[in-house]
Amino acid sequence: MKFSIRLFPEITIKSRPVRKRLIQRLQSNLQNMMRRVDEQIKVRGHWDKLDVVCEGASAEIVAQVVDIMQRTPGIHSFVEVTEYPLGDFHDIYEKAHAIYADELRGKTFKVRVKRSGKHEFRSIDVERYVGGGLNQHSEALGVDVHKPDLYVDLEIRNDKLHVVTNTYKGLGGFPLGTQEATLSLISGGFDSIVASYMSMRRGCKTHFLFFNLGGHAHEIGVKQVALYLWQRYGSSARVKFITVPFDEVVGEILQSVHHSHMGVVLKRMMMRVGEQVSDRMGIDALVTGESIAQVSSQTLPNLAIIDAATEKLVVRPLITMDKQDIIDITREIGAYDFAKNMPEYCGVISDRPTTCAKKDRVEKEELDFDYEVLERALERRQVISIDEIIEDVNIHAEVEALTNVGANQVVVDIRAPHEQEKKPLNIPGCEIQLVPFFALSAAADGFSEDKDYLLYCEKGVMSQMHAHQMQERGFSNVKVYRPGVAES
Repeated sequence: MKFSIRLFPEITIKSRPVRKRLIQRLQSNLQNMMRRVDEQIKVRGHWDKLDVVCEGASAEIVAQVVDIMQRTPGIHSFVEVTEYPLGDFHDIYEKAHAIYADELRGKTFKVRVKRSGKHEFRSIDVERYVGGGLNQHSEALGVDVHKPDLYVDLEIRNDKLHVVTNTYKGLGGFPLGTQEATLSLISGGFDSIVASYMSMRRGCKTHFLFFNLGGHAHEIGVKQVALYLWQRYGSSARVKFITVPFDEVVGEILQSVHHSHMGVVLKRMMMRVGEQVSDRMGIDALVTGESIAQVSSQTLPNLAIIDAATEKLVVRPLITMDKQDIIDITREIGAYDFAKNMPEYCGVISDRPTTCAKKDRVEKEELDFDYEVLERALERRQVISIDEIIEDVNIHAEVEALTNVGANQVVVDIRAPHEQEKKPLNIPGCEIQLVPFFALSAAADGFSEDKDYLLYCEKGVMSQMHAHQMQERGFSNVKVYRPGVAES
């Protein structure tokens, strides 16, 4: 089986050297990800498209290949292609009829032929012959060359006939790594999630910077969503996840800054730390999720004052977007439940916050701020590779992981509902509760003290995170279920 990829249109208008570089990077990104599925899958580059060839692959592998291509930046769309030796016009018609006859029932259609190589016929000759045959020998409503219900797409490439059997929409954007790297200030809410995603989709290798304002549960939630975004849309490039403890900074602001300016000063402190972290990483741009006037600190005057705290370019992909549109995107990219159920944290809440901060006033407020607190926060930062989050959790969580289920033990499947439905967990003789991660906190109130509850997820990352969080809340009977993994 073969898939033919159509490039993001903005790639095709670039100069020849730039276009070649973008295509090569997309090919490399795809090959890296396909190799994790099956070493035999090949990605072949052409001037105007890419081909992904997975000959003899199982239906499960083909489904994984389709999923990867649908979430890879740089792909406008792709088609599933069946290849045949090129025969005469009637043979071409018969191949098309065998594939499209059922789908044509009750629909108008148009035949489109794309041809390359030397032939004694024109593309329009094939279109007329095949279109006429399908019109006469199928239950189609007829040919409509302007607005058909269905396109019958054929490609003739030298001595091969390619018949398109399925069409899929891609993610668009530029291939990951073709643009400069960014550092995304991620809090785990709707805005920062979408801003990070949009930076990745535009081809930027996007690292994550998290300011922990005093809550371990919040850190777990943000690591979880950052890992999801990377695995889903950016796994062709390794990135960093940086945590900066900001609880002392918040305390210093509460003591030193007038309540009306706390929000603006907090953002300026984040920008200062973001600048130093990005300097160390050789990054020139910070990504944030602000949208004009969404909250008091995001008015244009306040954003200008916040930006003045750094010499870095501050990129705001959501700057003119409505909140509902942002929320809708989290649904589209599968991150809605993460954002909706992100644990609350104690931040800086201004009383009657200013919406029009003045530079002189802000600088005056910051005179009493102890910048040694900011330096300590920066020194205590933790930097890990995003794909090492599971190891980081295993090192610090110290949650017992069991490979077998015993008496008085309940397995709690915390995967998202669609994952539970796709791969149901079946353990004979064992009680299994389906509690998606975002409903776990509420469900835990009903846990019995006489039973152990073993959290399960497919890769063991989220189960460790949430088990650690539950134990910190006092649920000592919450552990992890890891089938097939030897106990330490």
